Amino acid sequence: MDQPKRKRIAFAVPGDITTPTGGYIYDRRIMAGLEREGWHVDLITLGDGFPWPSAQVRACAQDRLLSLEPGLPLVVDGLAFAVMPEIAARLSERHPLIALVHHPLALESGLTALQAEALKVSEVAALSCARHVIVTSPATAKGLTRDFGVKAGAIDIVCPGTDRAQLAPGSQDGTMRLLSVGSIVPRKGFDVLVAALATLTDLTWHLTIAGDRTRDAQAPVQLDRDLKRFGLTERVELLGAVSSEVLESLYLGADLFVLASRFEGYGMAYAEALAHGLPVVGTTAGAIPDTVPRGAGVLVAPDDPVPLAIALRQIMTDAVFRQQLSKGALQAAQDQPTWSDSAKKFAQVLDTFV
Repeated sequence: MDQPKRKRIAFAVPGDITTPTGGYIYDRRIMAGLEREGWHVDLITLGDGFPWPSAQVRACAQDRLLSLEPGLPLVVDGLAFAVMPEIAARLSERHPLIALVHHPLALESGLTALQAEALKVSEVAALSCARHVIVTSPATAKGLTRDFGVKAGAIDIVCPGTDRAQLAPGSQDGTMRLLSVGSIVPRKGFDVLVAALATLTDLTWHLTIAGDRTRDAQAPVQLDRDLKRFGLTERVELLGAVSSEVLESLYLGADLFVLASRFEGYGMAYAEALAHGLPVVGTTAGAIPDTVPRGAGVLVAPDDPVPLAIALRQIMTDAVFRQQLSKGALQAAQDQPTWSDSAKKFAQVLDTFV
């Protein structure tokens, strides 16, 4: 008996698909899930340097995209899509064009006002060419409708999945183990976190930061400088990017997850912490309240070390409260989709374009 013909899409991604960041993890897991759902996924690599690609990289990306078979549904990751409005206009005439927006690029921290405005103008123009938009959180959907001119009916929300995980047993040596996971970039707010921790030296704690140190030139330098200035170099361990196996061991060895992000389009590290039953301290920025519900953590205003320090002190010194948050984290994790759920939903969106 003949096997049914597999549905086919192209999925265009800038940079290295194996990069250990939330956006790239999402892309990899969704593509793998689509393959299991019976799709054939053509991975199109667009080159490095996005969202500020060189003229040569942009030209090569255009050639690769315009060489695709006309009519083939095409998903383009927003890190590249947002800065290629002219190419998007041409592609929209040849393909069902779907933009995958993890978060608007203009909301990245560390941009000048001119850079942010240029990115917003470019992304608005590019999104106007998309047949459909997939976003990773309700907050991002609202933001695109409110600020980027995308009609609500043209957006589908496909949140990242979360692997079901083992409960972190907690430390037993009297030291509160804090974990923070994220690339060392301005948006993750490590400067704010270090300033908050500098006021908590009367408590016994140790912080581990796992995150790529190569994605921003200045932020790692600033982090090292801040740790030295506040006398925290012995209390804070910087691991750089780590494997999934090492990351799992870090979650299992932690008592508390903290990340002082200035913005998140979803916040996969927060979700992973919840899956391990870790109380979360984070901020109210972007989609974080979508990811971390009440009862699973304490969220404070971004960019302010004072409320962050208050929240950390409360959780570190109150074992009963910490246990309540741990139970809330596990409950929140049960409500999150699995990666299989997310891939199925992504496939349902694509079905309308095949």
